[in-house]
Amino acid sequence: MRHINWHIVFAFIIFISFSYLSCLNPFAPKLQESLDLSQLITEQKSPDEVLTNFKYAYTFKDSSLYADLLDSSFVFLYFDPNYGSSGRFVSWGRDVDLLTTGRLFRNFTVIDLIWHSTIYSFEEENFSEMSKSFQLSLVNDQESINISGNAIFSFVKNEKDEKWRIVRWKDESDL
Repeated sequence: MRHINWHIVFAFIIFISFSYLSCLNPFAPKLQESLDLSQLITEQKSPDEVLTNFKYAYTFKDSSLYADLLDSSFVFLYFDPNYGSSGRFVSWGRDVDLLTTGRLFRNFTVIDLIWHSTIYSFEEENFSEMSKSFQLSLVNDQESINISGNAIFSFVKNEKDEKWRIVRWKDESDL
């Protein structure tokens, strides 16, 4: 008959118990099983709500959410100082912007967008324009890029679904 060494069994049980208890932290907040984005995403009933969704689209790299922010006639506009001898404004439409933003989402592991102050805001019944200062941080394994500046957004309200969308984005960043 086999003799069980109860000292070793007892030591093993104590070791397992302490190992388990060391993983518990009574002061740590409970982990949420999953993040419910529907609690964060707005209905885009105002230009401010569009910019809230814009931030979440960048933070969570959500191309579908981002696409819903842009009107079908969307135009992105920025100044390229390296274009020609004195630079010039360059623009593209919605399709190119969605491709460009999709590449941005895929190439960076962390995207952090912070909206700062509103420089000015103008709103009529179905049109609004707003200038916001911002800070954008892009991080991947090879590099970290920080961009700051201002963005001027023009918004239109869609008569069918009552959502506001960006029709024009003029980038005035330091990039």
